[in-house]
Amino acid sequence: MKKGLILEGGAMRGLFTAGVMDVLMENGVVFDGAVGVSAGAAFGCNYKSGQIGRVLRYNMRFCRDKRYCGLYSLIKDGNIYSSQFCYGEVPLKHDVFDFEAYKNNPMEFYVVCTDVETGEAVYKKYEYPNDSGFDWIRASASMPLVSQVVEIDGQKLLDGGIADSIPLRFFEGLGYEKNIVVLTQPKDYRKKKNRALPLIKMKYKKFPKFVEAMANRHNMYNDTLDYIAQKEKRGEIIVIRPPEKLNVGKIEKDPEKLKTAYEIGRSVALENLEGIKKYLQ
Repeated sequence: MKKGLILEGGAMRGLFTAGVMDVLMENGVVFDGAVGVSAGAAFGCNYKSGQIGRVLRYNMRFCRDKRYCGLYSLIKDGNIYSSQFCYGEVPLKHDVFDFEAYKNNPMEFYVVCTDVETGEAVYKKYEYPNDSGFDWIRASASMPLVSQVVEIDGQKLLDGGIADSIPLRFFEGLGYEKNIVVLTQPKDYRKKKNRALPLIKMKYKKFPKFVEAMANRHNMYNDTLDYIAQKEKRGEIIVIRPPEKLNVGKIEKDPEKLKTAYEIGRSVALENLEGIKKYLQ
């Protein structure tokens, strides 16, 4: 029976997810596979590499660095989170990603992106350090309006959360029967229609399917929440979520707020740890 970890995005709300992951890793919780969307992909790959504490460490260190994220990066790089610094210098130089451990861990790891030409989800199994994995992760985390479209093997890609924010059904389709779902919004959250839709229609007028996906995103997301709630009620999955809205912005510059979100994730994971272990057994 395959055990899966599903990681929602949410930009810097992902520090909550990082806290959850670190507790699970510290307590030897093993999954056959994980799938991450946006920040869930950017941070979730550290589960396969086994690097406890890395997500918190580099985000606290660089969140105020203009090379990492913000208006400077947007003007210079075309991305609110710098493609060169975040996906080049940080993992290769400043806080080195353990590619060897990643490759040697048999756990599968999938990244979700959105194809801007079709408006549909693209699921990439990231296996080896040389298969453009970080480009797929960058694409998954590239937010509309403040990021450039990422082109890989002829596909034009952006934020995976547009087409499949919480890919539980995808993992079930791969045969994952025991799933832990980590969300970054509290239980009563419902997504509303995107207020920036007029700008999105203007910027992406060449990609009508993508605009349509953006316009329908809140419906897709809320439908997935309903599906998750039904499965959670029947005891078929375990859902880990913050008890209330996290006090972090998408482009959070306060390292203490990031640490607080991380600690909340740790606390919730510890509260659910025995239940998770029992469920996965």
